[in-house]
Amino acid sequence: MWCSFGPNNFFVNSDLFRYRIVQIIFFIGAVILVLKAAQLQIFDSTYKDKAERMVLRKVEQLPARGLIYDRYNNLMVYNEPIYELEVIYNELPENLDTTLLCSLLGIRPAEFEKRIEKDWKDIRFSKFTPFQFMTKIDQEKFLKFEEFLWKFPGFYPRVRSIRTAAVPSAAHLLGYISEVSQNVIDDSLGIYGMGDYIGNSGLEGSYESVLRGEKGYKYILRDKLGKSLDSYKEGALDKDAVAGHDLITTIDLELQQYAETLLKNKRGAVVAIEPSTGEILALVSAPYFDPNELSIRENRGEAFLKLLNDTINRPLINRALIARYPPGSIFKPIIGLLAMQLGVTDENRSIYCGGAYVYRTKYNVFRFGCHRHPTATNMSIALQHSCNSYFFELTRNLIEMYGYSSPGRGLDTMSSYLADFGLGKHLDIGLANENKGFVPDSRYYDWVYRNQRAAWRSTYIMSIGIGQGEMELTTLQMANLAAIIANRGYYFTPHAVKKFVPALKLDKRFTTKNYVRVNKKHFFSVVDGMERVITSGTARSSYVPDLHICGKTGTSQNVHGDDHSVFFGFAPRNNPKIAIAVYVENAGWGGQVAAPIGSLIMEKYVNREIKPYRKVLEEVIIKKSFLGPKHKSKKPKPGIKPIPIEEESPHDHSEHEVVNDNENN
Repeated sequence: MWCSFGPNNFFVNSDLFRYRIVQIIFFIGAVILVLKAAQLQIFDSTYKDKAERMVLRKVEQLPARGLIYDRYNNLMVYNEPIYELEVIYNELPENLDTTLLCSLLGIRPAEFEKRIEKDWKDIRFSKFTPFQFMTKIDQEKFLKFEEFLWKFPGFYPRVRSIRTAAVPSAAHLLGYISEVSQNVIDDSLGIYGMGDYIGNSGLEGSYESVLRGEKGYKYILRDKLGKSLDSYKEGALDKDAVAGHDLITTIDLELQQYAETLLKNKRGAVVAIEPSTGEILALVSAPYFDPNELSIRENRGEAFLKLLNDTINRPLINRALIARYPPGSIFKPIIGLLAMQLGVTDENRSIYCGGAYVYRTKYNVFRFGCHRHPTATNMSIALQHSCNSYFFELTRNLIEMYGYSSPGRGLDTMSSYLADFGLGKHLDIGLANENKGFVPDSRYYDWVYRNQRAAWRSTYIMSIGIGQGEMELTTLQMANLAAIIANRGYYFTPHAVKKFVPALKLDKRFTTKNYVRVNKKHFFSVVDGMERVITSGTARSSYVPDLHICGKTGTSQNVHGDDHSVFFGFAPRNNPKIAIAVYVENAGWGGQVAAPIGSLIMEKYVNREIKPYRKVLEEVIIKKSFLGPKHKSKKPKPGIKPIPIEEESPHDHSEHEVVNDNENN
């Protein structure tokens, strides 16, 4: 078999080859086009979404934020409407009457242009979706604009809720809301959008997730010109907004307001706790302010700057939780409890005080002053008269429990027990920015005295035994100490939330007893001494018949100005209903200011009234003012913090004195 391959056959086969190539190219192109169409129409929703945006408008439904009540269901915070305007750029008519619009809203044409023109390359803005045009429109202006709304197609009114305090009280506890930042929006997984509000401090911030509720939405059909028509699919895809949970606080609003009245024109704090539950009855930081000053209104920025720029009184600081202070002599009952528990003393020990505490070492003599009082023949009498010598001796015994040369080990044992009392750590009460105070340990003093030749000894740090030196607590921690003594050895974590409506389960830490490692029997002499303080000791002016107040005064010595007035206590002695701590900066003796305030608040809570003969004391306290400059600066009082002295050579027997002249509280 054979074939010929001539010139004619070559050209025929060549044309056929080209034809096949063209067919293949067209086929491949067709396949690519089909696949691309499938991608666009089936697999990729980008263009579908864009098309739906041209037909549907998704309208957010904002939830009502949960209300806040006191423990007796008295309203503390409610929602108030605030008006906004949104605009869809693509719906604006060419002949929009901007002159009338600007006149109704009280803005200039230049401001209109600035509000309406956006960076359309920014993913936050689209000509087909609504964006904020104007916020915080007052009701009168908004209602007037609404009458002419039909003249402004593309503009959509929107009502948001801002927070309003029912009474001008508890600003630091309640907190405030503010507009979300872009960072919050980006991290919120769609929970927040532009113009939304978020809790920023206090209860509003700590319980934001519970109070805010859940947004809803509805889909509105629009025609080809962008005009809204009707609900899409009869609302089948719509979702109702879910209101936030109402928050019932543990606060007694009447007591809160009364405590604020007593702290008027003062710097300091009051914290009152129900010992049997840990519920906070009142939490006051002074100076305080009306929480409505920081509500979302036009003059909010001005009010915030005014509060921020008060650098003397610093009213924005929550002194109850953030400020840490030397507790002064209210720390003595705690020293007494630790000394008895750790076996360095007993309740019937008598310690002589001749007007000063004198401790002789091999090389020096350390002397700390004390005021005149009868000899403290037991723990109760020592507390009654607030004897410095008694508690300096107990402090030295504790620090030297493992020997004079091992003060660090003794101090660390003390610090460990103090942690049981909630000191040196956060109590974790469910509010942000709580300070943990400061309890020094051996590592701290090793660092402080790292450059001196001789090791530090108990005599360097004895001032912590009377609540001075480096020991620092918050007013919240002081109130919790009073609750521990009231309960004879345990506490519930203080908290400001009683329940939510609808119900949510509270954290179990708020219903769990926290025990201290001190035998219950040791509390009786301390409680007896604290009652003696009120009946015949340093707080006699705070005595209330039949109320059986137990308390302890303190004068926290202050090198920068006048001393601070301190008090903690509870009432009544048996089955206590309230434990309290009062701290008033630069107010002097504890028995003159803090103790009367504490006793008045306890009387108000337990008896629901103030006895007529105590009204004079109430009026005196209310009129006292300690604002402004913190009085004249003065030289450090001798003995506030004993000056550490290096041990000299055995040949130097010179005497060194550190004198604490008075602690008459």
